[in-house]
Amino acid sequence: MGQTRKITAGTEICIELIEGVCYLTHKRLNEEGFVAHPVITKYGFRICTRSGLIVDKLLIHGRDEGDAERKLRQMYRHCRILQCTVHQPGQNTELAAAR
Repeated sequence: MGQTRKITAGTEICIELIEGVCYLTHKRLNEEGFVAHPVITKYGFRICTRSGLIVDKLLIHGRDEGDAERKLRQMYRHCRILQCTVHQPGQNTELAAAR
């Protein structure tokens, strides 16, 4: 059994020693004291690559639109974003067009 210490309101650090290996985990707690999982959203992109090809329905996970766009630009350098949509359960919203 490991040791747990609260370092700030809503945040805990847990230190465990398992088979001679020390594991350090950081937990963010919600108001009820349960572990709050980070929200990851799917973003759908329609892009034009630098060679002029159109890529439709390109889904990328991200914490926010900027995070998803950063990941997109790592894979498709110098692309032009034609459309961006948010894909959440029960909700599809168009964010922006032609960037």
